Amino acid sequence: MTPLPSAGYSITVRVAAQPDPNAVGRLTTAVGAAGAVVTALDVVESQPDRIVIDITCDTADGGHAERVSGALKALAGVEVGKVSDRTFLLHLGGKIEVTPKVSLRNRDELSRAYTPGVARVCLAIAANPDDARRLTIKRNTVAVVTDGSAVLGLGNLGPAAALPVMEGKAALFKRFAGVDAWPVVIDSQDTDTIVEVVRCIAPAYGGINLEDIAAPRCFEVERRLADLLDIPVFHDDQHGTAVVVLAALTNALRVVGKQLCDVRIVVSGAGAAGTAIMKLLLAQGVGDLVACDRIGALHPGLTGLDDSMRWLAENTNHGAYAGDLRGAMAGADVFIGVSAPNILTGTDIATMAPGAIVFALANPDPEVDPREARAHAAVVATGRSDEPNQINNVLAFPGIFRGLLDAHARVFTRAMSLAAARAIADVVDAGQLNASFIVPSVFDPAVAPAVAAAVRAEAAATATA
Repeated sequence: MTPLPSAGYSITVRVAAQPDPNAVGRLTTAVGAAGAVVTALDVVESQPDRIVIDITCDTADGGHAERVSGALKALAGVEVGKVSDRTFLLHLGGKIEVTPKVSLRNRDELSRAYTPGVARVCLAIAANPDDARRLTIKRNTVAVVTDGSAVLGLGNLGPAAALPVMEGKAALFKRFAGVDAWPVVIDSQDTDTIVEVVRCIAPAYGGINLEDIAAPRCFEVERRLADLLDIPVFHDDQHGTAVVVLAALTNALRVVGKQLCDVRIVVSGAGAAGTAIMKLLLAQGVGDLVACDRIGALHPGLTGLDDSMRWLAENTNHGAYAGDLRGAMAGADVFIGVSAPNILTGTDIATMAPGAIVFALANPDPEVDPREARAHAAVVATGRSDEPNQINNVLAFPGIFRGLLDAHARVFTRAMSLAAARAIADVVDAGQLNASFIVPSVFDPAVAPAVAAAVRAEAAATATA
């Protein structure tokens, strides 16, 4: 799939040119001819013999940005100055900060916020530890924890390189649900060490969001922490993805007029996200499910599988299909990809059942070119922001944690996942629903409150608060 210009590779180029009436037109024409999209023009300086302009444009990747600046340099009478990568500029100094909620303007306020007044609050919490949820940041704070072993689709980059993602996650928590989140990057990929570090810092937090921890380690880390802690533990790469996929699939099936209990679904990728998606679909009553990984379809006859894949082999694939992914696609109603780019073509999609649904979620390049998929499938979704039907975890995790924190929940349950998925799906009403709009916008202000309310209600109903 040829990458398209996007805001993720936005640059600002400072150029100086002769101030003739056609100067701006020549500059924008050169940028457009190089395949970039101009988004802003700012005149920085204007003199009788010289005009300085900042040209902001979206490019497709780093090499494309260089070609755009080269096209400007090739223009007669034009000097190219600094080229700024706007994504790197946004990250200078980090993306989040701590600000106090109380003013400290005089001795009186200082005495209540800190010593001696704070001692009374310390003693109250010592006498009743549950008061920490009421009287400290624990009430509204989540730890975003990673070991850096599975950063986005980039692989094992380590804790320092994972930090920008965790900062971004913390910013999303605050922006969409008012949750105060903080990155916790752990310089170890030993399961025991990760569990112990999180256990030790947990008293300060109302919830733990695990992020970008590779499978199968992530499964054990989550399980052990859930057993040890009295606050909810949520691995977003698993459960956040599964919730949004189920919400999107609920509405996609409404579009094509099919029922979940009747369809056959092929899932490519049996890692953290794929496993969680399949378990949630099974809990919701999917008709049939075939799990595929690098070794092909999982079935009971396979040997040498880890515990997670063994469970999938024994609980999916009713027909015991033993071939490859392409073979599994024939006659399938739904394809869900959480694996690798460009492993399928439009020809493979054409073998699916009428009214096919394709969720190609590998990022940034999906399993199949969406343009090819749309030629044969009724509904196509990706993880990309420049395509219709973006399946994005930000639809789920802010509202889920808002609900968990408000309920003072001690665990996160599968029933909460199902409730959250229903809430997201129902934000799209019947008048809005169509093949190009199966999930709400991440900026829809109704999403997080709806998800939070669903999680709170489930916590109350099951006495998990």
